[in-house]
Amino acid sequence: MNIEEFRLFCLSKPSVTESFPFDDKTLVFKVANKMFALCSLESESLTVNLKCDPERAIQLREEFGELIIPGFHMNKKHWNTVSIDNGLDQNLVVELINHSYDLVVKSLPKKLRDNIIN
Repeated sequence: MNIEEFRLFCLSKPSVTESFPFDDKTLVFKVANKMFALCSLESESLTVNLKCDPERAIQLREEFGELIIPGFHMNKKHWNTVSIDNGLDQNLVVELINHSYDLVVKSLPKKLRDNIIN
């Protein structure tokens, strides 16, 4: 998956916005103003930070070694940095993006959640 495929996939999800809230190099994707994915536009390989269930985050890090590591500049319990252009199965990459998005949506107040789903 390249940066444009990643971007388009994130934007295809309901109620997603993209912005550069930190600087002009870090692209952030939000749902209901909550981050679920971010990536640097300047890194040599495409790595993205994705939210993850803490137990699953540990399992993924153990299974995939340097391709999935604790979230760079993020809460390492809840975020992973995922190298999405270095050999990870693309189905897994899509699943991890969906998982991140779903975790954020699930954490929203019911009224907001209902507006996104409907």
